[in-house]
Parts: sequence; structure tokens; C-alpha cells
Amino acid sequence: MLKKGRGLRKRTKGGPEEAETPAESSEMGGANGSAAATAGPEPEPASGASEAPTQSGTVGPEPEGTDDVAASDAEAAEPSPSVVEIIEVLETVEVVELSNADVAEPEVHPEPPEPHTAETQTVDAGAAEAIDDDEPPLPPARAVPVPDGPVLETAKLPDVSSEPAVANPLTLPRVVAIANQKGGVGKTTTTVNLGASLAEIGFRVLVLDLDPQGNATTGLGLNPRDVEGSVYDVLLNDVALEDIVEPTSLKHLFVAPATIDLAGAEIELVPVMSRELKLRKAIDQIRDQYDLVLIDCPPSLGLLTVNGLAASDDVIVPIQCEYYALEGLGQLLRNVGLVQANLNPSLDIRGIILTMYDARTKLADQVVTEVRAYFGDKVYETVVPRTVRLSEAPSFGQPIIVFDSTSRGAKAYRDLAKEVSRGATGRAG
Repeated sequence: MLKKGRGLRKRTKGGPEEAETPAESSEMGGANGSAAATAGPEPEPASGASEAPTQSGTVGPEPEGTDDVAASDAEAAEPSPSVVEIIEVLETVEVVELSNADVAEPEVHPEPPEPHTAETQTVDAGAAEAIDDDEPPLPPARAVPVPDGPVLETAKLPDVSSEPAVANPLTLPRVVAIANQKGGVGKTTTTVNLGASLAEIGFRVLVLDLDPQGNATTGLGLNPRDVEGSVYDVLLNDVALEDIVEPTSLKHLFVAPATIDLAGAEIELVPVMSRELKLRKAIDQIRDQYDLVLIDCPPSLGLLTVNGLAASDDVIVPIQCEYYALEGLGQLLRNVGLVQANLNPSLDIRGIILTMYDARTKLADQVVTEVRAYFGDKVYETVVPRTVRLSEAPSFGQPIIVFDSTSRGAKAYRDLAKEVSRGATGRAG
């Protein structure tokens, strides 16, 4: 590109007949300004300049003409340095153009991704709009209010807090039902461990499993599939209760087992005469053989629970230290009132046990406070804690006082047994 420019400039200065080869042009570019000025082409502009006034019609020599000729000679002498300057300027321009081209090339490459980026953004925006159209926006988060008042609905319960608290001594023999229509509150755990703790201090105790799940049976080390008779046979086949009683690994503690057959007993008892008193008649035959009979009632208010309440002297209600502690308790208390009025006038609520207490939560303390405020002295002072050892003991078929006699659960049930017995003396035999 540079060589072509030099040849073109040479033709412009000297005409077509004086065009030089690229080699000559390079030699000219390498020479200094003085060498270019002394070259052969200098006379040509002088002759051309002297002929120009003659052809134009100027007459005679004049002083001014001498100046014009001198000016023409000066102008004729200028082209040599001007060519060098032009060459230098053009070379500079060409270098600048090349450098601009080199700089412009990296700018060309980022340009194609720009439309792609815009399309991607458009697609993403469209996808976001589609998502927004398909799914409604999430509602703003709101803070959960912490109740300042009571956490339990005690207003729906029968009025029992006004009853005077009477420290009833435990008269023997005694039949006590462990009942609560709400499941998972610790009925079976309380029945098994309270019975074992009472047997440990000298009471002869029979645990009667009235729950078709048979958890009290397995919790005392018996397999329901291996027993010869169950509570189902007592209720429907008129088998004597003493014929189905099984001993346990703990002295003075016995169990009347339950099997899955008991699940159909409620339907089969419907046409039976005096169906609500079937269990009471069976217990009356063996009442004098035991100091205490503890009945593990199912988590319902059906005929099985009614049989347990009708056969009992007292009711102990376990209440879990949770928000739903009193759920269904009102209906249970009303059923107790119905049984008192129609089937068992001597039935009374002996006490309420607070179970599954977790000292790490404020809710547990609130439930304890409100239950004590409502039920008064009917709530036992002993609170059964929530412990892992209490949960593990039934899997080994042992009460907590046998499985881990030094645990917090074992201590709690030992204290509860003393509180329930209220100083009564058991008979060992």
C-alpha cells in the first residue's frame, strides 16, 4: 500500500513519462533532503516557469519580472522537500489507519454476542412472565402473634375447679382406670410404670389391658400371640378373669393381656345384655386378690372405655404438656358424669397426671400453670418428664424401674406411686 502511494505521487510530480519503479522510489525515500533537491528534475520547473510568462504575453524585461522568476525558481526548488514531507505524512496516516484497524478488530468481535444477549434477556423475561402467569405470587410473610392469654381452652370444660380438694386416702382394694380419649398422651406408659412402681413398694397390682393395640401387654414382656386367653374372651366368651392373668418379671405385678381380637369387641357387644357392665362383673370376682387393678383404656369413648369406667372406683387422666392437652378432655369429663349418673355413682376423678414435660419450652410451663389453675389439687405434684429412656423401655419389654432404675423417668414414677397411694399399706402375698 505504501509503494503504490509513492508511485502515484511521483507521477503527479513529474508526469507519466517520469514514473519510477518501486526500487527507485525506495531509494528516493532513503535519501536525505539535499540529495533530492540536486537531482535532475530541477531545471524542468525552471524552464517551464520561464516559458510561462512568454506564452502568457508579457513584453520586455521588467524589474518585477525578475522577482517573479526568482519566486518561480524558489517554488521550483521546494518540491523536493515537500515530497519527503508528503511521504512522511502519508506514512504516518497509513500507520494510523493500520493501528486503527488493529484496534477496531477486537471491538468487532464483542458486537455479535450483543444481539444474542438481548434475545436471551427477552427469552428469560418471557419465561419469567409465563411463570408469573402460571403461579400466583406468594403472600407476604407475617409475624405469628404470641398469645398473651391462656393457651388452653378451659372455658369448654365442665366446672370441676370449684369442687373442694379432698385428700382421699387410698382404700384397698381399688380399681383405677387410666383414661383419656386423646391418643399419645402417655396412658399406657403411665399404666405400666405406675403399676410397676406400686408393686415395688409392696402393692399387689394387676394391669388390665383394655386397648386392642396390646401395648401394655408387650410393655410388660408378653407376646400377645403366645397367650392362651385375653380380655376379649372375658367380655364375649364368659371366661373367668383369673384364667387369663399372666405373671411378669416383676414381683407382685400381673397382667391381663389384650390381643387384636379386642378390636371387634365393640361391635360384638352391641346386642349383648348389660354390655356396659361385662367387665365390672368379671373384676368383682377377683377384686379381693389384688390391692390395685389398673385399667389401660383405649383412646376412644366407645363401649370398651365405658366398660372400664363402669368397673372402676376412680379415674386418673394423663394430660400431655402440649397445646392440644385438653382436646377431647371435656367430652371425657362429660362421659364420666354420664357413667356416674347411670352406671357407677361412686366413680370419681382421682387425679390428673402431667406427662411428657419438656423443661426447655415455655409452652410446657404455661400448660402446667393453666392446668393447675383450673383443676386445683386434683393435679398431682409429680410431673413426668419426656425422656429417651422412657421411650426405649417398652422395646425391651420392661418397666422403666427395671430398664433404668436411676433415670429421671424411674424417679418420677416412683414419686407418683407414693403420691397415688397416699400412705396406704399394701399387702404382699
